[in-house]
Amino acid sequence: MSKLLLEVNGLTKSYGQRELFRIDGLTVYDGERIGLIGENGAGKSTLLAILAGAARPDAGVARLLGPAALIRQQGDAEEAGDRGVQALLGAPERRDGLSGGEMTRRRIAAALAARPRLLLADEPTTDLDEAGRGLLYDQLRGFQGALILVSHDRDLLRRLCGRIWYLEDGTITDFPGGYDDFQAERSRRRERAQFEYDQYRQEQARLKASAQRMAERASAVKKAPSRMGNSEARLHKREATDAVLQLSHAKRTIQNRMEHMEVRERPRALPDIRMQLGVKSPIGAKTALEARCARMTAGGQTLLENTGFTLPTGSRTALLGGNGCGKTTLLRALNGQLSDGAVFEGGIRFNPAARVGWFDQHQECTLDSDKTILENVTAASSLPESTARTVLARLGFQRDDAFKPVSLLSGGERTKTALARLLLTDCNLLLMDEPTNHLDIFTLEALEELLAGYGGTLLFVSHDADFVARVATRTVRFSGRSLVTAEGSPDEQNAARPQSDDAWRLAVSTLEMRMAGLADRMSRPRKGDKPEALNAEYLSVAEELRRLKRENPNVKK
Repeated sequence: MSKLLLEVNGLTKSYGQRELFRIDGLTVYDGERIGLIGENGAGKSTLLAILAGAARPDAGVARLLGPAALIRQQGDAEEAGDRGVQALLGAPERRDGLSGGEMTRRRIAAALAARPRLLLADEPTTDLDEAGRGLLYDQLRGFQGALILVSHDRDLLRRLCGRIWYLEDGTITDFPGGYDDFQAERSRRRERAQFEYDQYRQEQARLKASAQRMAERASAVKKAPSRMGNSEARLHKREATDAVLQLSHAKRTIQNRMEHMEVRERPRALPDIRMQLGVKSPIGAKTALEARCARMTAGGQTLLENTGFTLPTGSRTALLGGNGCGKTTLLRALNGQLSDGAVFEGGIRFNPAARVGWFDQHQECTLDSDKTILENVTAASSLPESTARTVLARLGFQRDDAFKPVSLLSGGERTKTALARLLLTDCNLLLMDEPTNHLDIFTLEALEELLAGYGGTLLFVSHDADFVARVATRTVRFSGRSLVTAEGSPDEQNAARPQSDDAWRLAVSTLEMRMAGLADRMSRPRKGDKPEALNAEYLSVAEELRRLKRENPNVKK
């Protein structure tokens, strides 16, 4: 039997008057792969920190029975202490001037280098490009121990996890099976809860109507006529009294049944947003944006040279490329917000009718922490408050949540607030840098629906393959120092590039051999080898290999 690695009993945690969670008991055994799912602000990161021994609960105990390591969602990382692990993950040794993806790689490498038996991973795909996600998957798949994973990457959850913990309203529901099994069972339970609630309401209405009829019949019992004799009057009065007593007893019986009915709560449903975003002030021309880049540099490195792209009006374009290639720098150049040390030489022409909205991946820069969620999202909106409340509800903010100060929000809740504010503005061209970072799965799916129906023009950066596939109608990809435009979603583009099975297998094998050779050189550098150059080549080969495997997922080697 597998060894017990973690035991939880009576765990509670509160912030102020709000109880974050109350967990009676959980166990984790060696070799288990558990996905921890819940809405933003539910307490997933706090729970992981407590389970890892990095934070204390208010009550209860989380007893570790083996070495554990935590991959944090944010922050710097200690030295990995294992250059082989760093090399495999492409984690740079330096600490300064790192991109978000490079910092994530360092945090992953540091945790794996600790050789834990229990690995707790809090959004480990944050800012990782396609190649980085592939490397992370390979490391987690081969990890010898138990894994508790918090992630909005649905593909990663599907491929790794055989058990799901669902954190909702302060309690955990343990679902056996993978992510798709969880989604199916959760839908079934919601449908059952809705059916039981509807039955409860119907019975409640029926009993209320019956009680009302009894009251009306009792009040309609007639008094004795004035010309009736005394004996007849006494008889009529006695009969009337008996009738009233019977009706009153029946009414009380019905009321008693109503009071003792098992109360069924209405299942929380996400409201529909009955509006077309981005079409209030349409762009009449065929082109919304044209960019020509003679040269773009950052940190002394040339990122683009003699290239460019256009955005057709009404298109939804994904800007793709590896970590550090310049996606954020290009978006900031388009928005006139170049970072210190970055240079864009060339021309950017927006259609005169374009009204640009900007989403920064560091959304805390765009929010007023002293104001509430509702005040932030309505600050630049001409839409009624009822529409703003509907948008907030669709993104997971229910009822009084709208009046929370932004200063008290989690990272995911801040992201949702910034998204709601952008969606409520009268913009017809959106520039969005990593809008999916820190979002819970349910909000991510809601955002996909919103943006897939967006009536304006959209240019966005995201490393979430599912999100890109569902939203994008075309792509602009960094390739060396050039930008390559392709029409259609990534899935449509892959389908349009047929490749024989034999040729595909040969290409995959060649790339895998190159990766193995590069990994060996990075772990045992030769004289004259440059670690940064080897790392860059390794990541480039890994990204190409990942792309090939996505094109032909059903072909066996």
